Amino acid sequence: MKWTLPNTLTVLRLMAAPGVAVMFLYFQRPWADWFALVLFVVAAVTDFFDGYLARLWKQESKFGAMLDPIADKAMVIIALLVITGFSGMNPWILLPTTLILFREVFVSGLREFLGATAGLLKVTRMAKWKTTAQMIAIAVLFSTGAFETYIAIQTDGMNSGLVGDILAGKVPDTQGLVWKYWGMMISWYGGTGLLWFAAILTVATGWDYFQKALPYLKDKP
Repeated sequence: MKWTLPNTLTVLRLMAAPGVAVMFLYFQRPWADWFALVLFVVAAVTDFFDGYLARLWKQESKFGAMLDPIADKAMVIIALLVITGFSGMNPWILLPTTLILFREVFVSGLREFLGATAGLLKVTRMAKWKTTAQMIAIAVLFSTGAFETYIAIQTDGMNSGLVGDILAGKVPDTQGLVWKYWGMMISWYGGTGLLWFAAILTVATGWDYFQKALPYLKDKP
């Protein structure tokens, strides 16, 4: 293996995947949410540049081709596990996450079974779209966790009536609760919608791969 810049970026992205979860071990929220968001976004950006630079500089390699999808899957799976955890196992997050994880396991198993013929399951344009949608959804949902934590900390000890009056504008908003509330709501609905969209694309690509592999799964008469 040659340590070209594209390969180095891919390895760094793979190492960043568990780093997202580690942020919540060493930092308090909401700092952990912001650090995880920044790390995830930077790693996601390298997903574009490593492939682009490898093609531009003609540095494509088998190592990079092997590791790139692994790094992508590791990033998405670990980040979704973290988000599912801090969302309190919310079914609106849990269900699309389950669909995404099921598809990834299914396709990985399908490729392993096909062995030498796994090359027929080449990454499609739709598969690239689903990866992009997953990463954008995850980034948005990390910001939701940060906003939720800010609100929880700043409203600690307040009764619900006072919080409601602040959000309604009846009481001066000295802590910026209104913009944090709207940040939480917009990122929650936007991130959740994107996650469901990503889940639909994920299932569709999984079905497409299964259809392509089906002739190789039939027993000989």
